[in-house]
Amino acid sequence: MTISETRYGSLRRCVVLLGAAGAVLIAPLADGRALPFLLLIAIVAGSLAMIGYGIYCHRPAYRAPWYLLAASVPLFAAGTAIRALGLHPSWHPVDDLCTLAASLCLGLAAVGWLQPHLFRHARDLWLDSTLIGLSALLASWTFLISPILRHSTGFVDTALAASYPVIHALLATVLAHSLATVVRSETSLRLLQAALVAVLVGGMIESLTAAGTIAVDPEFALVPQQWAYLLAGLAAVQPTMGALRDAEDVGPHRSRQRAAMIAVALVAASLVSVVGAELGVVDRVVICALLTSLLVGVLVRSERAIARSMRSERRAKYQADHDLLTGLFNRAALLRAPHRYREQWAGKPLCLLFIDLDGFKRVNDSYGHAVGDELIANAAARIRRTTASADLTARYGGDEFVVLAPRSRSEAAVLAEHILGAFMRPFELSCGEVPITASIGVACLTTRPTETTIYDMIRTADAAMYHAKEYGLGLSFHDELRKPATRHRISAAPRIQRVAQ
Repeated sequence: MTISETRYGSLRRCVVLLGAAGAVLIAPLADGRALPFLLLIAIVAGSLAMIGYGIYCHRPAYRAPWYLLAASVPLFAAGTAIRALGLHPSWHPVDDLCTLAASLCLGLAAVGWLQPHLFRHARDLWLDSTLIGLSALLASWTFLISPILRHSTGFVDTALAASYPVIHALLATVLAHSLATVVRSETSLRLLQAALVAVLVGGMIESLTAAGTIAVDPEFALVPQQWAYLLAGLAAVQPTMGALRDAEDVGPHRSRQRAAMIAVALVAASLVSVVGAELGVVDRVVICALLTSLLVGVLVRSERAIARSMRSERRAKYQADHDLLTGLFNRAALLRAPHRYREQWAGKPLCLLFIDLDGFKRVNDSYGHAVGDELIANAAARIRRTTASADLTARYGGDEFVVLAPRSRSEAAVLAEHILGAFMRPFELSCGEVPITASIGVACLTTRPTETTIYDMIRTADAAMYHAKEYGLGLSFHDELRKPATRHRISAAPRIQRVAQ
């Protein structure tokens, strides 16, 4: 389909929608009941045709909401037709039952469309939505349900009339939940949200009329409902109707939007007792219960927000000091170690072991970076199991590790031998068994460590490690490099720079 054809199709749909909307607005002005009744039939047929077309052409993965919408259309039309044709006395309360069933189907369809699906932190999302729903129910009780109960003419009529505000409070909850969480902007989703707004407006007009607050001509009261089904039908023919329940992540700003909605709801709820001048005992009990539930929910939300903030702070602090692949301390934490452990290490000798894996580059080039990361993680686990809790074990970078331990020279030698022994067994990796050895350079310090001396210890231990790697010693101390001869008869000066493995 070309761009011009797409634009022509969009223009044609807009013209049809505007024409139908104009007919909906003009029909109540006509004399008699023929034109509104014929328009109702046209809207019902058109909505069902558009829903069927959308399901057939776009094949949504979740069809149940669209089936519920299709079921609500004839139910709504049946209830409206009974009242429009003057059959209300003999068919009552069938008309109200049909309309109530249509509202229930529409509410269930809205839950299927507008709820975020498979989101993380779903409990927090639904807690916020519940608070908004309690606020909507509180307002509905004060301004709609309670007046309906006071102006009741019979048990069945009162129960049916009071059911609509409850359903509309549910619809308002789902709509607020969608607006504050769903981050998508598909045309079909926005049309459905607009349809739900129209349903809520029409429901409010009907409830206020039933409560005796306002008096509106029934034909005009039906206009928002007819608009709603037109918008829902138009949403069904949009190509994006098949992706309404695809999951997307919710950013932190969405939580702030929900908090703003809850704050507005609390302010409105605090005004209920002032605005409601004719509140009886039952009204005050219900309002107090709803307000209490709302405040308890806000406290729970605040506690969860604080706990989530503390978890995020701990996670950020952990990530700032630790290597994500191995779980060991990182280079920055190693350099801050003299300040962090100054009291524990006061007056104790300090040794730094610089560990490098032999042949790691060959493994990384032969099997890929995924196996290389697997090898580094396993090597880090073996080093961590060898060291004591008082030792600081860090990943310095790449395949290099550092152990900073409050030990004497002899104790550091024993620790280094244990680490070398941990590499005697091959590593069981996803590619098979891989034999890897290690080379260790050791630098010792007897004075109080500072950040500068840690740099010096790293430099000298790194030189000792390369000395051990070059001559196949496995282990070398930094002070052995200055001797003219060692047990291995070393005569060449140590190379500080990295040699190719």
